[in-house]
Amino acid sequence: MSETATQEVVEKPKGESLFSKKNKKLITDPLGDQNPITIQVLGICSALAITVKFENAFIMSLSVLFVMIGGNIIVSALRNVIPSRIRIIVQLVIVASLVILVDQILKAYVYDVSKALSVFVGLIITNCIIMGRLEAFALGNKVGPSVLDAIGNAMGYAWILLVVALAREIFGAGKLTLPGIGEVQLVPDVFFELGYMNNNLMILPPMALITVGIIIWIQRSRNAELIEEN
Repeated sequence: MSETATQEVVEKPKGESLFSKKNKKLITDPLGDQNPITIQVLGICSALAITVKFENAFIMSLSVLFVMIGGNIIVSALRNVIPSRIRIIVQLVIVASLVILVDQILKAYVYDVSKALSVFVGLIITNCIIMGRLEAFALGNKVGPSVLDAIGNAMGYAWILLVVALAREIFGAGKLTLPGIGEVQLVPDVFFELGYMNNNLMILPPMALITVGIIIWIQRSRNAELIEEN
């Protein structure tokens, strides 16, 4: 990254509420027209790799939410004392520490899910969404708006993961794996008796990309401003 980074600074007028209309957009924008996956095309690797099961996508979403909130709070609180020349290293150390904490918690309480997520938990450290928001927002704003920005981008990341996982597991396996509940059969047995078969193609990585592509197409069909000019 260049020595000087473009930062999004939210100017907070005197007396402005944390949940003002301007600050609320920090949460709502990433859910739609500023989505980090479908619009900014960031963090797409995990969307393709760990969305075979809904449970995996849910746990990964919670992990990213925790790391983003924790990272934004720490970086924002230290923004005036972090030397510019080593800011990226400092951000990486902060994120790595939070990810190690998440990884140990997953291994202690949901070991099977931890095994399924494998190296992708560790790759949260270099997740473009997290590093991008730390650099572009938390480093230039107060803790309050930074927390809202983290929640918004983490939720924008999460809903894409959950929708993709929902579609892939239902159509690929005919069931849904819910955290704390286990597998829930959604396609009745009578359907299989009538000749219905699970689409095994849905559990392959290419279908994750196609599913994300369909979401991108829907978003752009609803908002023509998102369509890039040739």
